[in-house]
Amino acid sequence: MSDLEYSSRREARSARSVAGRADGSSTNVRGSSTGSADGSSADGSNGAGKRALNTTLSVVGEALITFALVCALYIVWQLWWTGVEAEKVQLSDPTTSSWTDPTAKDGSVQVAADNPVDTTPVEDASYKYGDTLGKIYIPRFGQNWSRTVVEGTDDAQLNRHGMGHYTDTQKPGEVGNFALAGHRAGYGEPLGNADKLTNGDYIVMRTQNYWYVYQYERTEIVTPDRYDVVSPVPEKPGETPTQRYITLTTCEPKYAEATHRLIVFGKLVSWSNVSEGVPSVLTQKSASGQVTFTADSTRTITSQIPDLKIVMLWLLVAYAVVAVAGAVAWRWPAVRAYRQRSRSQRIFSLYGWLMRLQPGVLAVRIILAVLLFLVVTAACFEWLFPWAAVHVPYLQVASNYVSVSAN
Repeated sequence: MSDLEYSSRREARSARSVAGRADGSSTNVRGSSTGSADGSSADGSNGAGKRALNTTLSVVGEALITFALVCALYIVWQLWWTGVEAEKVQLSDPTTSSWTDPTAKDGSVQVAADNPVDTTPVEDASYKYGDTLGKIYIPRFGQNWSRTVVEGTDDAQLNRHGMGHYTDTQKPGEVGNFALAGHRAGYGEPLGNADKLTNGDYIVMRTQNYWYVYQYERTEIVTPDRYDVVSPVPEKPGETPTQRYITLTTCEPKYAEATHRLIVFGKLVSWSNVSEGVPSVLTQKSASGQVTFTADSTRTITSQIPDLKIVMLWLLVAYAVVAVAGAVAWRWPAVRAYRQRSRSQRIFSLYGWLMRLQPGVLAVRIILAVLLFLVVTAACFEWLFPWAAVHVPYLQVASNYVSVSAN
């Protein structure tokens, strides 16, 4: 073999070797690239799935927390705020506020004579639905306890005016049965302690001109269809009355579905003239010998809370002032910080989103969030909860129906 042929063959082998190495390298690169792309795709898919799961769990958890908070606020509204509203309505009652005050400027009173039952007068008045009959006092329920009594026993009257008079029963002091209904839980719970009455306790009804003093006799628990308890002679329908009775009806049990009614029975034992002072059962003597009216109503702090619409207006004004100040001074740092996060770090949150929308530093955002919470709470107390108590079936059942019905 010539040197020329040998050299040509060696060059050919060398070229084939280089080509083979190049092909192997290319294959390896392609394989490596393909594997890397597949791995990244899998990691990205897993990350997106985790974010979706975390977001779903966050939203569901916050929704449950919100629902629990609304339920708690509803209980506060029913057991506390309805009582505040009832007290405000009763204190501003134009009928009783214009009547003669039996208390002198120094707080003393005259003890009115206790007159016999057979001489009992009856107010010469006819009462329409919603009219005020007077005030009822039950010393057993505590000093300063009194409630307004209006004509009618539906929710519109009982929820705001204290106690209601069964329209087809007798007037205060009249021969027959003076029957009343009142809530036992919420709405001022006028009969919240009805089960605490004992022998010898007094139930006093004041009208414009007279005091009627009834004495407790007994308590009974009946089903809601026992309308005979408010008959002219209690539990004896059709019988002609010869005495003057009082009957109080309320729900039973107190804090659950009112499957029964708790009934309090009493009988008139004396009456007095308002112009002469106050019945002895509503008076007490101080150490100095001064006689005072034990059930003289006093205005509580909560009864001085303004109308909720006015409260909401002032809260919104405060929110606007703080928000503008925060936006001018710091703008929206929480929004900027959220946008700077990588996509994998962003998890949607209802409360987080709400907080990010508030301008200013953290302290300002907390103040704004609290103001918003108070506005929403006031709106629930003013509109949502009263509507729900009437229209939501379960809440209707839980609203402590207190009256008896012939149906």
